[in-house]
Amino acid sequence: METLLGIAAGIGLSAACGFRVFVPLLMINLAAISGHLHLASGFEWIGNYYATMAFATATIIEVLAYYIPWLDNILDTITSPLAIVAGLVATASVVTDLSPALKWTLAIIAGGGIAGIVQGATTAIRTKSSLLTAGLGNHLFSTFELSGSLITALLAIIFPIVCIVLIIVFCIFAICITGRYFFRRTKTT
Repeated sequence: METLLGIAAGIGLSAACGFRVFVPLLMINLAAISGHLHLASGFEWIGNYYATMAFATATIIEVLAYYIPWLDNILDTITSPLAIVAGLVATASVVTDLSPALKWTLAIIAGGGIAGIVQGATTAIRTKSSLLTAGLGNHLFSTFELSGSLITALLAIIFPIVCIVLIIVFCIFAICITGRYFFRRTKTT
């Protein structure tokens, strides 16, 4: 059962990396330092105070940068591959009772995959927001992404199964929004 909860937590934390790259890594760090999360062998470095300083600094810079309207769209391009790597690390760091081959396969496919899906969905929604509001609505969307990352990371650590259900709901919602936009757009051309 603990292995399944670790997998669920890893996938939830990876999804949070799709919203913001460094917020979930900071949450993993703080949860490990406080004893609420056990890190896999080889990932103990995430749970030290030097990592806290690095993740906190990166989180502050990332959060502030997303509130600059033109910079947020550029950051989406840069952070897409970073989100996948962060999702991979997040999953691998909390899955403790699997063989290394299975753990890394899971981290690459599920962790990196869900981080990429969430990042892609938020990028598509941000692009639509930028087009509809000329970038003025992006502040609200940045707040939504930050909240999504915080809430998802907390749920992944505290209630991993609930987190997985909410991730599925979000992915369905994002697919419906982007799919409707795509099909309406191809229909008119």
